[in-house]
Amino acid sequence: MPTLLPVTKPTEMQIISSPQGAIALCHPTPDTISSNWFTMEYWQQKSAITGSSKGRYTTWFVKPDLSEGDDSQWVLRHYYRGGLMEKLSKDSYLYTGLNKTRAVAELALLVQLYNEGFPVPKPVAANVERHGLHYRADIIIERVEGAQDLVAKLSKSSMSDSQWQQLGSCIAQFHQRGVYHADLNAKNILITEDQFYLIDFDRGEIRQPSTKWQTANLERLQRSFNKEKGILSTLHFTQENWQALMVGYSKG
Repeated sequence: MPTLLPVTKPTEMQIISSPQGAIALCHPTPDTISSNWFTMEYWQQKSAITGSSKGRYTTWFVKPDLSEGDDSQWVLRHYYRGGLMEKLSKDSYLYTGLNKTRAVAELALLVQLYNEGFPVPKPVAANVERHGLHYRADIIIERVEGAQDLVAKLSKSSMSDSQWQQLGSCIAQFHQRGVYHADLNAKNILITEDQFYLIDFDRGEIRQPSTKWQTANLERLQRSFNKEKGILSTLHFTQENWQALMVGYSKG
């Protein structure tokens, strides 16, 4: 199946002020949204938390119930630092302009990719709260229905050669568009019955296509599969699988 998806309702991003800073929201997110919506406690009080995903930090799944018959779920993620900077500040970043904040930049990229039909989560909103020269941020995206990440998938069952080639073709289409994913790894790829999705575009951007960064992207992904295989020896991943992915990538 083709990677690009039909877009029936393109979305737009708009900015509204909040007491703490600003909120970027995408149609049809209600403009009644507030900073509270970006806290786990708000949804917990509404008994709307449906699950979570635990990595270094927790990502929350919530059921907003914005309209009758709407069964969509949201993913709420707070931005945390990594590496050495984490020791200085867990979640505070230097503010150099709203559009340069991690949350608004990621949301804007998702809006662009979503409107172009790329398989990414539907963008919902981003929250930026100023604290002097620094800020903290959160993002909400729509949960991809019926999806699981590749580590969860491959821990239970294998993928066919055609699926691996489809994944390679999917990544190639992102690369041909110049989409740089800063953390392309097995957990940031989702699979449904018939489609792959890329998620977590923090620090991602549109670049001039280049073999150098595209190859580095692929090498990062391959290391990720090998790392997960080292953690779980029964993971359904082999070098033959990787070769099938690369066949799909070369065909684009």
